[in-house]
Amino acid sequence: MVERLKYHFEPQTGWINDPNGLIFFQGRYHAFFQHYPFAPRWGQMHWGHAVSDDLVHWEELPIALYPDQEYEDSKQGGCFSGCAVIKDDILYLIYTSVSDQYGQTQSVAMSHDGINFEKYSENPVIRQIPSEASFDFRDPKVTLIDGIYYMVLASGKDDVGKILLYKSLDLLDWDYVGVLFEGSEYGGILECPDFFPFAGKYLLMFSQIGCDTRSTIFAYGDFDGKKLTDFSIHTPQIGPHYYAPQTFLDEQGRRILIGWLFNKDEKLNGGADYAGALTIPCELNMENGKLLAYPVVEAQDLLDSSNELVVVENDKVWIKASNVSFPVEYNGVINTIKILRDTKTIEVFVNEGEAVFTYWYAK
Repeated sequence: MVERLKYHFEPQTGWINDPNGLIFFQGRYHAFFQHYPFAPRWGQMHWGHAVSDDLVHWEELPIALYPDQEYEDSKQGGCFSGCAVIKDDILYLIYTSVSDQYGQTQSVAMSHDGINFEKYSENPVIRQIPSEASFDFRDPKVTLIDGIYYMVLASGKDDVGKILLYKSLDLLDWDYVGVLFEGSEYGGILECPDFFPFAGKYLLMFSQIGCDTRSTIFAYGDFDGKKLTDFSIHTPQIGPHYYAPQTFLDEQGRRILIGWLFNKDEKLNGGADYAGALTIPCELNMENGKLLAYPVVEAQDLLDSSNELVVVENDKVWIKASNVSFPVEYNGVINTIKILRDTKTIEVFVNEGEAVFTYWYAK
């Protein structure tokens, strides 16, 4: 029998992928996630739900969103990725609804207690795909800037990946602004975008798909209300078994990052009826022009710096734990290495978060 993870959330049964709707609400941390509850594989998407008091120990709650409406009835669709926003003490879930009839659209559900959700009667709130986009029109993430709610959406057209921008005053009526960011060098679709004020400017992050490797890109620059301008690209080494991260601000003002942790090429063993997990929550910071992702203070007691686990040779770091070893290449001077081991995962943090190497391995 495969041993369950101790410090990372994984579902009791079924499949998990993208974290969704990360938020601090009514005194607890909430993590929603893409979920197929019936088997450890991709299927019609639901929103699973877990809560935590310390970002390390999680309690799974009943499913938050079922694909039970005509605008989310596709067998390969359902309730795709999205985000959570608090407005007037109400928790809003904003997500991509996928159906055979409507394709990919954006919908809203609301809750007063953070557990029971009611879908908006006028869903979908965004139905029409703009001419700059394609059928891929998904993964809404919302942030409040100067009293205006801005939504970024993943899309692409003619092999050019795009981040689309919308704005709203009430989270229900949305106006299309235009293309916030685009580039063919990042792939045909820029998935799971996130956009927020950060360290005096603005940070846009998205996940690459359709490239040689799946990775997370960060663009840091200015925002004129329509586009990201005067930006620099940051490609911190994060991966390889790490995808679709999302951030949120907690009650302390920390920008916390959580991603999907799983090796899609790994065959399940030991009769497991669940697959996938969430990474350890990390705080994002910008120091001396470098973007850092390091475990939140609540998880730092789990870090190990034992020399028995680490061998450094010619700028390569060999991690040896639980009878497995990994060829980790880091382009820079290695000052510190910390490791967070769990029953079947290893997360390695170089130079306090300049690089994060995440592995899911069979035991």
